Amino acid sequence: MISLPRLMVAPNGARKTKHDHPALPVTIEETVQTAKACFDAGADGLHAHLRDADQQHILDAGLYKELLAELRIAVPKMQVQITTEAVGLYQPPAQIELVKQVQPKSVSISTKELLSTGDQKAAAELYLWAQENGVAVQHILYDTNDLAALYHICIDHNISRENIQLLFVLGRYTSDQQSDPSMLTPFLHRLAEIEMIADWALCAFGQGETDCLIRAHQLGGKMRVGFENNELNPDGSVAKDNAERVTLLNRLLAAH
Repeated sequence: MISLPRLMVAPNGARKTKHDHPALPVTIEETVQTAKACFDAGADGLHAHLRDADQQHILDAGLYKELLAELRIAVPKMQVQITTEAVGLYQPPAQIELVKQVQPKSVSISTKELLSTGDQKAAAELYLWAQENGVAVQHILYDTNDLAALYHICIDHNISRENIQLLFVLGRYTSDQQSDPSMLTPFLHRLAEIEMIADWALCAFGQGETDCLIRAHQLGGKMRVGFENNELNPDGSVAKDNAERVTLLNRLLAAH
């Protein structure tokens, strides 16, 4: 199974539009261009969202296959991860079906969303299917309760926890959300308590994103940067594009 990239860029997410930032990619062509620029700047992974003609979030297997094909040509060495994010528009059956139709090499799945209907068996079956078919699942965790829920699914359904991929989300999609490196501590404490060996990464919101990512790197974690969560540089200035955020973060990491 592939490992998480050292630095993944999340250039658009599911909620923002060009009204939030003109450089936010909303088409397949723009996403490919952004991926190339960010790869050149030092990102080795892409967290990819799709948008419809109205810039609204969409889960569409055909469009994802088209995007993945274009990215294989444009940035063949960049790991690409699709998303199943619901944003209140999709339910677990549709999310599960998307993964099985696309069969990507990598996908992010929110544990909270997948368990939103209480169907633990369906979640476990998807995780087992992914392991059998070589699909790397990065489990999106918003708090330590999500981590505990994932752990119990693995234990109850005999799902491998060897190098399980996790994303710790520091903060929420709320107005003026500001994340702090100290918010990582509860996740790591709980991870140690349950003795889960994880390939983990972190994403954060607001002006503190850079400090949070540097802290994750110092502690042996991977990083996810980009306009999905934050457009601000550490000094409060607005980045001109996703590649600027990647470039600046890599420069600061080298200084540490």
